Parts: sequence; structure tokens; C-alpha cells
Amino acid sequence: MKTIYDIQQLLKQFGSIIYIGDRLADLQLMESEIHDLYRSQLIDIKEYQMALLLLRREIQKELDKRKSR
Repeated sequence: MKTIYDIQQLLKQFGSIIYIGDRLADLQLMESEIHDLYRSQLIDIKEYQMALLLLRREIQKELDKRKSR
């Protein structure tokens, strides 16, 4: 798992398609869904950790972008 697209494909396998229209909200909802999948033992620790790392990095980028406006 290397991109947000990979995370979207993982979520899609479990029937979760996320599109709100606000990138930050989309990323935060994906993070919540990943957490729920891990807690339900549907994904392993490595997938969980990598997804969280990618999502938190993208969330930070989006926050930084919004601050600079």
C-alpha cells in the first residue's frame, strides 16, 4: 500500500466508497473506516499501520495547504 488510491481500493473491498466532496473530510472518514476495519480484525496490523501513516501524512498536507490560503 503506497497511495491513497490503494487505501480506497482496500475500503472498496469491504463495500465502503467514500466521497464527500471535501478532501480533508474524505481523508478523515477513511481513517475512521480503517480504524473500524482493524478493530473488527478484518485487516492486519501492517495494513492498518501503513494506511494510517499515509492518511495522516495526506491530512497534514491538506491542513497545511488550507493554512497557506
